[in-house]
Amino acid sequence: MLFQDRTDAGRQLAVKLAAYAGDPNVLVLALPRGGVPIGFEVAEALNVPLDIFVVRKLGVPGHQELAMGAIATGGIRVLNPRVVDQLNIPQQMIDAAVADEMLELERREHAYRDNRPAPKLEGHSVILVDDGLATGSTMLAAVNAVRQQQPRKLVVAVPVAASETCAEFQEQVDEVVCVHTPKPFYSVGSWYDDFSQTSDQEVRELLARLSSPQPSR
Repeated sequence: MLFQDRTDAGRQLAVKLAAYAGDPNVLVLALPRGGVPIGFEVAEALNVPLDIFVVRKLGVPGHQELAMGAIATGGIRVLNPRVVDQLNIPQQMIDAAVADEMLELERREHAYRDNRPAPKLEGHSVILVDDGLATGSTMLAAVNAVRQQQPRKLVVAVPVAASETCAEFQEQVDEVVCVHTPKPFYSVGSWYDDFSQTSDQEVRELLARLSSPQPSR
């Protein structure tokens, strides 16, 4: 195993991100739920704010594993035009999928952030964090959504990733930090001794422990 648990993984990742320590324009955004314990360790070590970025994949009806797009924190909708066009997916089907996933996104937003507004990302260096990358589809949706908000710099940072996925993100963002890219990869959970599911309560507690003012413009 490469990591004891997500806490250990987050601390190892933080070492690789030391150059961002203390930068008032840096914001760590963790993908719930598993990315939050990672993001907590990174943000705490770097002494920068931590927040969440909720992403929900829009699966093609009848083929949920195939993403036709995603919705994300801040009312962002990202569609994959290639999939939509090739499968001739009608607008009403897209709208129905958005409505379904919006319910879960809003549930998570309320459960984790309560009434606290989402941070403004424009002009800031954003570090998107998760507990690992296999295919990277969820992180790619987050990248596309965050980019619409015009951050100054966009970084993807994970403790472990498939080497080819890590390489693919080099073309998508300003910087990619993958602490380990083992071969063969198997799965994200294969590299954790404890990869138990992160609970909603744990997410809330970690965000509360590291609550700080949102960065100013």
